[in-house]
Amino acid sequence: MANRLQLDRFLPYRLSITSNLVSGRIARVYESLFGLSIPEWRLITVTAEAGAITQAELGERTRMDKVTVSRAAIALVGRGLLARTPNANDRRSHLLSLTEEGEALYGSVAPKAMEIEERLFSRFTPAELETFTAMLRRIDAAAQEEA
Repeated sequence: MANRLQLDRFLPYRLSITSNLVSGRIARVYESLFGLSIPEWRLITVTAEAGAITQAELGERTRMDKVTVSRAAIALVGRGLLARTPNANDRRSHLLSLTEEGEALYGSVAPKAMEIEERLFSRFTPAELETFTAMLRRIDAAAQEEA
């Protein structure tokens, strides 16, 4: 059967497996050191980068579904890491922003994230990583065109 799919050579599968392995490794560190899930960490990071942001915008930027974003936001507001304020531009939504405690947590987690990234990708040269990142962006663009 010449047209038989070889899953280990099927790039969408390989991307998924690799992503799960990397995310799982990072998730264990975030959970053990900071009590954060991956969705919570993503919300903290995107909010730190964006300032005040709506849950819909968080979903778009993180590519997470509404329910995952909502649950993570509720948990982070409950922990005092995110503040929820009315959105003057859209009364149906709220803006989320980091509290002082959220900023302090981000300040602790971000260096750890960069340390993990450095360890995971230390086998590659800077040029290889730059090429890899560019390729991932091209894959993202192609996948968005297909949607």
